[in-house]
Amino acid sequence: MKESTLPPTPPMGSKPKLTIRQIALIGVMTAVTCVLAPFSVPIGPVPISLTNLAIYFALYLLGTKEATISYLAYLLIGFIGVPVFSGFTSGPQKLFGPTGGYLIGFLPMAILAGIFIDKFISNRFLCLAGMILGTILCYVIGTAWLAYQANLDWKAALFAGVIPFIPGDLGKMILAMLFGPQIRRQITQS
Repeated sequence: MKESTLPPTPPMGSKPKLTIRQIALIGVMTAVTCVLAPFSVPIGPVPISLTNLAIYFALYLLGTKEATISYLAYLLIGFIGVPVFSGFTSGPQKLFGPTGGYLIGFLPMAILAGIFIDKFISNRFLCLAGMILGTILCYVIGTAWLAYQANLDWKAALFAGVIPFIPGDLGKMILAMLFGPQIRRQITQS
């Protein structure tokens, strides 16, 4: 007699790791990221994009775990060749190219900012502080990778990948801080 290759059935009454609702919301936020991220403004080797705005909103709407899963799904979609990265690009060459450090840096950014948002959702300033700290971490990872890949010194890499982005990134954080909790309330009430 053949043994079953199916995974064991979870015990009765055990809670699934992700609910259907959570999976659906992860899919929606992955789609939002896939739609927003390709639209970018090229200002040098690192373009201005809306990727981090989508991540900030995902953190408010989904929480750290689900928002991180959503972003990982986005990275996988771009990695396999769907043009969802900035400038409608895709593939491993983009992910591991000069600006790929920022794409990878968004992961720890999401985790760090998400911890603050999950823990201090009612305190806007602590949520903003978490987004700032997470973004600084992303900047460090992305800038180090850019400097290495493009053979730039730190000053040139900072002016290419950080300095021009600070005002816009602060604006994106403020938008998420102002509207994220309201959207989250509406989603949880429905």
